[in-house]
Amino acid sequence: MGTRTGIQAITPASAGQTSRPALTHDHSQCIRTALSQAEALCAASGARLTPLRHRVLELIWASHKPLGAYDLLDQLAREGHKPAPPTIYRTLDFLLEHRLIHRLTSLNAFLGCSHPGDVHAGYFLICQSCGNTEEMADTRGLQQAIRQATDAAGFAMQHGTLEISGLCQQCRDD
Repeated sequence: MGTRTGIQAITPASAGQTSRPALTHDHSQCIRTALSQAEALCAASGARLTPLRHRVLELIWASHKPLGAYDLLDQLAREGHKPAPPTIYRTLDFLLEHRLIHRLTSLNAFLGCSHPGDVHAGYFLICQSCGNTEEMADTRGLQQAIRQATDAAGFAMQHGTLEISGLCQQCRDD
């Protein structure tokens, strides 16, 4: 499922990649690129990417599956850190505010944004079997249809996220 289908794996530089990101790309490079982009965006905006914010973002990017706040707390505790839940939520709020991650409401979880800093609606495909989550890349037609429907209803959309659950190609083939 490459860019031909309008689906892009959650990676900062994944044009032309397949839908199984953990199996088809250099994951360490994916993480380095995401962190580098985050550092540049924060520096440009004067925001402070503290060591905790940096580590939380790194943990989120280390998995192509959405992670919840308590998953992050558990991982940080295994590393010897002891942040309280409010600290993690403030960290996640910072990463969301700076468009470095997305929040998936249906899963109450977070994942890295493949094009951080860009104002955009998030459209996600969530595999109910393996948990891999992909952000749809070419969504112009979908955005236009949603805009027409909201305009017709007299509704002023402020933020849009669409989460579609199903089975990825790999799981359907298994």
